[in-house]
Amino acid sequence: MALRTFVKISGITNLSDARYCAGMYVNLIGFALEESSEKYVKPTQFEEITGWVSGLEFVGEFDHYSEKDILETLKQYPAITWVEHVRIDELIALKAAGYQVIYKKDLAEVRHMETDVAKILSKEGILFHITSNDDPLTEKDIEVITILSEHCDVILGAGLSAENVNELVDSLNLKGIVLEGGEEIKPGLKDFDELADILEVLEIEE
Repeated sequence: MALRTFVKISGITNLSDARYCAGMYVNLIGFALEESSEKYVKPTQFEEITGWVSGLEFVGEFDHYSEKDILETLKQYPAITWVEHVRIDELIALKAAGYQVIYKKDLAEVRHMETDVAKILSKEGILFHITSNDDPLTEKDIEVITILSEHCDVILGAGLSAENVNELVDSLNLKGIVLEGGEEIKPGLKDFDELADILEVLEIEE
C-alpha cells in the first residue's frame, strides 16, 4: 500500500497518531517545538513517540523562534530532519545548516504576491504549506493556489475533505497535502475522524 500524494501531518502529540501515520505511509509528521505552543512536545515525549515508528521523517514546527533559537532547540531533537517556519529568511539559513524546509503561510497573506513568493521558494528549494480559514476554498483561493503551484511545490492544508482531496490534488497540481493530528481520548484510544477518512481515500495498491 501507499498514498497517491505527499502527505504531512502537523501537530503530532501522541503515539497513536504517529503509529497510525507510519502505518498509512505518510511522508512527514510534525511536532510543535516552541514551548508557548498548545501542542508543545518535550524532548522526552518526542523520543517516546518517535522511538516506536519508522518509515517517515520528522518536522520541527516553529512560528516565532529565530534561526539561532531553532538550532539550539533542535540539539535536543536530533531525529528532526525538516523544519517548518513562517519566515523565509530563517528557512534559507536553516536549509544551509542541512535541514529540509517548509514555509507555512495563510493564503490571505500572499495574495497579489503569488509569483514573487513562489519564485523565491522554488529557487531556494522550499516547500510551501498553504493554510486558509476558507472551507470550502473560494474561487479566488483556487486561482491563487493555481498560480503558486505553477511556480513552486505546494502542500495544501486547507479546504480538504475525503470527497474533494483527489480532485484538488489533480486540478491544483499539488505536491501534496497537510492534515492536523488530534488529541487522544485516553492513552492508546483515538478518534481519527476526518484525518483517517482522507488518508483512506488516498490509498493506492502498489
